[in-house]
Amino acid sequence: MKQSLSGKKAAVTGASSGIGRATALRLAKEGADVALIARNRERLEETAAQVRALGRRALILEADVTEPEQVRSAVETAIGELGGLDIFHCNAGIYLRCPAKDLRMDQIRKLMEVDFFGCLNCVYAVLPYFLEQGAGSIVTTCSMDGKKGVPPDAAYVAAKFAMNGFFQVLRQELRGTGVHIATIYPSRMDTPQIRHVDCPKITPKGNPDLVARAVVKAVVKKKKELMVPAASCRLLVWADAISPSLSDWLIRVNGLAGTVNDQEPINEVK
Repeated sequence: MKQSLSGKKAAVTGASSGIGRATALRLAKEGADVALIARNRERLEETAAQVRALGRRALILEADVTEPEQVRSAVETAIGELGGLDIFHCNAGIYLRCPAKDLRMDQIRKLMEVDFFGCLNCVYAVLPYFLEQGAGSIVTTCSMDGKKGVPPDAAYVAAKFAMNGFFQVLRQELRGTGVHIATIYPSRMDTPQIRHVDCPKITPKGNPDLVARAVVKAVVKKKKELMVPAASCRLLVWADAISPSLSDWLIRVNGLAGTVNDQEPINEVK
């Protein structure tokens, strides 16, 4: 079977679990060698073993996306060890479920530091290289929370809206440079980050591989934006364009906020 990314070199942040791990494996299945970037080496080793089992190279790079020097070093190492870089997936992030009235400013700043500024640290580390070679894809995992805010995720929503706006402008400014910018907007996915949240039957948690497939599709077909799953996400966006009251009502009556179960959250801000 033909591999759509045969011979390509990719880097994925947050590759130790969830969407990041799923994307690393999907990229490998499509023929790419992958630099795996995250803070937890033990979990990165697990991802690397799975990538190698698919016959592709896996490079483990421990780095915190909130530290620009660590990110730049990871990018430089990936380029040197893999012999170049064609794809960068900005995926690392954290989550916080908390009503806006109860948020602390330090919590909001933490979400912005990791989910927004952490993403920008990656962009500014890899963008000069892509511009110099006149090619490359930067794909970011945003969220449907970056299109329509769902309670009680105010701080997370703020970070994702910031990402949405920044990448809308960036892709327009880079038109004609050969650098492709894509944004993926997933609904809730079945990842460790939100294992403490139960979703309604009308919008169950999706398989992270759905997002991984969207990343590959965005790269191969040079898509600008993809929603996952497409139909239900587009419906909510269209409803919000028609009437914010209508989309608010849809969120409320369908219980899209979800409920908390007794499992411990992973990587949630305290």
